[in-house]
Amino acid sequence: MCFDQREFDLKCEWGVHGLLALQPASDAVVIVDVLSFSTAVDIAVSNGASVLPYRWKDDSARSFAMEKGAVLADGRSNEGKYTLSPASLRSIPRGTALVLPSPNGSTLALGAMGAPVYTACLILLCYKQNILV
Repeated sequence: MCFDQREFDLKCEWGVHGLLALQPASDAVVIVDVLSFSTAVDIAVSNGASVLPYRWKDDSARSFAMEKGAVLADGRSNEGKYTLSPASLRSIPRGTALVLPSPNGSTLALGAMGAPVYTACLILLCYKQNILV
C-alpha cells in the first residue's frame, strides 16, 4: 500500500510496488531486507568483498558469475561455501566478487534502475565462547 509522501524528505515503502511508486521522486534507494540479504551484503562489503545482486539461483546466475569472474553464492545448506546466510560470509576474502542471488533484496537492488542503491540492516550480535554466531 503506497501513500502520498511528497511532503517528506525520507520516504519509506514496501517491496517492488513501493520501489516503483517512490522511485520517480527518489535520489537514492535504501534496501532493508531483514531476512538475510542486507546483512549478507553488510558482512561481505565490510570484509572488502563486492556484491553483485542477481534475482534467481539458476543456471543464468552461474553464467553471470562466470562472465563477471565472480563466485556464486550457493544455497543455504552448503557448508564451507558462501551462501545468503550472513554467517557464511564472515571470512570472505578481500577482493572477492560475490554474485548474491536473492528473490527479494537483489530484485529490489536491480529494480532501482540507475539510482544509487544502499543496504541497511538490523544486526543482533550474539557471542558464544568468543565466536560470533
